[in-house]
Amino acid sequence: MTGGRGPGARVLVALCAAGFALFNFPLLVVWDRPGTILGLPPLPVALFAIWAGLIAALALASERGGGRDDGE
Repeated sequence: MTGGRGPGARVLVALCAAGFALFNFPLLVVWDRPGTILGLPPLPVALFAIWAGLIAALALASERGGGRDDGE
């Protein structure tokens, strides 16, 4: 990511670490319980929400350019 546009390496590493942490067993077991959320089991809903949140965070970081100012 040298000289290019987009998120910096720190942002990408932070998003990757967040993804590993959020998709890790201890946090996912919180959602593995009986019941429904809008008629759907909680675990798949949580997996989709975490996945969508990570994609949204990456899109936001990409749009912002990782906090760098190119002068444009």
